Amino acid sequence: MVLPFTLTLNCPERSGIVHAVTSFLVGRGCDIVEHQQFDDAVRGSLFLRTSFSCDGGDVGERGETTADDLSREFAAVARDFGMEFQFSDGRPDRLLVMVSKFGHCLNDLLFRWRAGSLGADIALVVSNHEDLRPMAEAAGLPFVHVPVTAETKQDAEQRLLELVDEHHIDLVVLARYMQVLSNALCVKLEGRAINIHHSFLPGFKGAKPYHQAYDRGVKYVGATAHYVTPDLDEGPIIEQEVLRVDHTYGPRGLVTVGRDAEALALSRAVRWHCERRVLLNGNSTVVFR
Repeated sequence: MVLPFTLTLNCPERSGIVHAVTSFLVGRGCDIVEHQQFDDAVRGSLFLRTSFSCDGGDVGERGETTADDLSREFAAVARDFGMEFQFSDGRPDRLLVMVSKFGHCLNDLLFRWRAGSLGADIALVVSNHEDLRPMAEAAGLPFVHVPVTAETKQDAEQRLLELVDEHHIDLVVLARYMQVLSNALCVKLEGRAINIHHSFLPGFKGAKPYHQAYDRGVKYVGATAHYVTPDLDEGPIIEQEVLRVDHTYGPRGLVTVGRDAEALALSRAVRWHCERRVLLNGNSTVVFR
């Protein structure tokens, strides 16, 4: 049986890294199908993503190669080069999508999931409102209502963590979820939660950002998908989408264009993350498209 895997890593730049990786894979009967790397000359680091297949081999005790087997075998190579690395198999990530009342991002994710182009499986939808229950249930997904108030916020976040464990969630997607997560929750979900917001921040903070943009005569409407961190809306950026507008766009037109940008940026960020194409580089990211 041919098994698909992906190796991602970063380490200090030096000669011999690619040779060590490819020699390791070829020596175990693996066939490299995609390879990308980036040498960050400013930070002196190398980032690498390699997809490959194995025909079963004899790495594992059951005669079947697994990601854990490869990780154990690769550990000696990683120590020599000071690598941070991860082997992933071809199983799709499981997503928990969080929403409030706006459904455009959820609708887009559902469409791509059902079309098989999201690169992940949506396991359930969680919301602090009931508005989008019909959309989720029409797609055959569990919908969990977790109301949030100032008094219940801690309990609501604990319930979220329970759902993450119960459904074996790999990634939490905030698809226009209009609640600020606590610092403690952000830390627990580090690297496992993606948020989307309009790119008018910080220029147009607060209520009705698109109306503020209209008043200022903006020429571009955008959206930013980023990892969730305790610093509100300042996590490492994965993807941004920008669309051209002009003076003929009223507030409603800007909202429509903005929602398109949000849906596009979020779906790309989710897919690239689940395909192991996003590597953290300090407060930034390396994205292998």
